Amino acid sequence: MLLDNLRVFMIIAEKGSLVAAARETGMSTTTVSERLAALEAHYGVVLFNRTTRSISLTEEGRTLVDGAKSVLSEVADLDTRIRHGAETLSGLIRISAPIDLGRSIISQAISTFMEENPAVTIELSLSDGYVDLVGQGFDMAVRFGNVVDSTLRARSLGTFQRLVCAAPAYLEKHGTPRSPNELTDHNCLVMRFGETLDNVWEFGKGPKRHRVTVRGSRVVNDGWLIRSWALSGNGIVLKSEFDVAEDIRSGALVSLLTEYLPPPNPLQVMFPPGRAQPRRVTAFAEHLRIIVPDSRYGNRPFRHIDL
Repeated sequence: MLLDNLRVFMIIAEKGSLVAAARETGMSTTTVSERLAALEAHYGVVLFNRTTRSISLTEEGRTLVDGAKSVLSEVADLDTRIRHGAETLSGLIRISAPIDLGRSIISQAISTFMEENPAVTIELSLSDGYVDLVGQGFDMAVRFGNVVDSTLRARSLGTFQRLVCAAPAYLEKHGTPRSPNELTDHNCLVMRFGETLDNVWEFGKGPKRHRVTVRGSRVVNDGWLIRSWALSGNGIVLKSEFDVAEDIRSGALVSLLTEYLPPPNPLQVMFPPGRAQPRRVTAFAEHLRIIVPDSRYGNRPFRHIDL
């Protein structure tokens, strides 16, 4: 009964209301409320702050979310091993990834992984902004850059270059920047990552490292769309080699300022803090680690402008 009540509690936390949890589980709202009351009586704490319009987790509730997720995942894994054998993987994996990377590499990794593990269900959420792994219930997130939140556990997938590029049509009309500082005279397409505006581009290495603040007529929080704008000749863009390498090789985009580029950017898988992830999560992370290097573009020639 305790495990059943924990499952109901997790659904309430995810859905944000008892009514939505009742709808999800097929129970009555009264039954869901009784299950929650029984769980609070068991632990002797209040798990949700309740008002007439909303509920929110208490500190004890947030602690239970972290622990219950691990416990329920381990129970599901144990049930699978007993019923279907130790090598069978099953259950849900919730993944957050950048839009472009999710549509390409992550999507490919999911397809090949699920061919080998058909009992696994994967929910992929694509966003170029910040995500709260714990609060939003993700098992992992794939992100470029260093991990800012020190409570998260991270696993490196390698380092990859960000490239400055533009369509030939744009360069023919507006000219080609010969140094990073000349970008201030150009229309640069700017990404927004959550609350952060990515309009300060880094160049160079070591003592020659410097930053240039760019501006342009278009700002967006969608990596796929900003690439589409660049391909249409609307401006200069800064994108990962994963996203634009094929465009550069085909000539649809031209790589610029190649001798000024900064060190490569790390690509990492991040996990919520706490105990070890379920086997299905660690298995997919390992599968992704194997897949990513095969998809790397850094060792292939790019078309670029000679300065």
